Amino acid sequence: MMLRIIILLLVTHGVLGQDANKTVNSVISQMNRIKSYTVDARIKSDIPLIKILPVKAKIEFKQPDEIKMKTQGIAILPKKGFTDLAMMLKNKSSYTAIFTGYEVIQKSKTESITLLPSNDAGEIVLAKIWVDTDEALILKSQITTRTNGTVVADYQYGKQREFGLPDELTFSVDVKKFKIPKGVVVDINRSKTAEEPKNSGKTGKINIQFSNYSIKTL
Repeated sequence: MMLRIIILLLVTHGVLGQDANKTVNSVISQMNRIKSYTVDARIKSDIPLIKILPVKAKIEFKQPDEIKMKTQGIAILPKKGFTDLAMMLKNKSSYTAIFTGYEVIQKSKTESITLLPSNDAGEIVLAKIWVDTDEALILKSQITTRTNGTVVADYQYGKQREFGLPDELTFSVDVKKFKIPKGVVVDINRSKTAEEPKNSGKTGKINIQFSNYSIKTL
């Protein structure tokens, strides 16, 4: 009886792992369709006790992982942002993907996939994605790091959903763990016209709105 239970558990784990890899592969295939893109971005930060104006930026991406960002001011972004997740997903040997259930996100049924890093001593402790499998779109992600705590990202798609590129991305960061670059706080406090931050709790919000995509496909 015990032998049958062990075999059943092994088979079940194998099936779940296979489903998870299939879902991750569909997301990677979506990403790999793009050779390069440029996009305008508007970055708005709502970090407790910090005043900062919205910032305009130009982002350029080229496969496999080259990204450049030019801003017209000071931009605060999570160290492990959307590009870092893409890089992690493409490096299949860096993690084990495990199916962890279904969840409704933005009125869509998603598969929850947990990514366990192969390197126990690496910066990323745990990652999780919620994928709309009908369109191979990540609707939500969660990355926990050793130095910056947990960063949750919510994705909103529009005209570029067929390429897996969002129109809007909202990060929720753990303020206690989130590190502001040295020298930035002083500059931020000099912005007299910046709005008072609405968020006074333990979670900060960073919203990025994308527009004017120019995409080259493979």
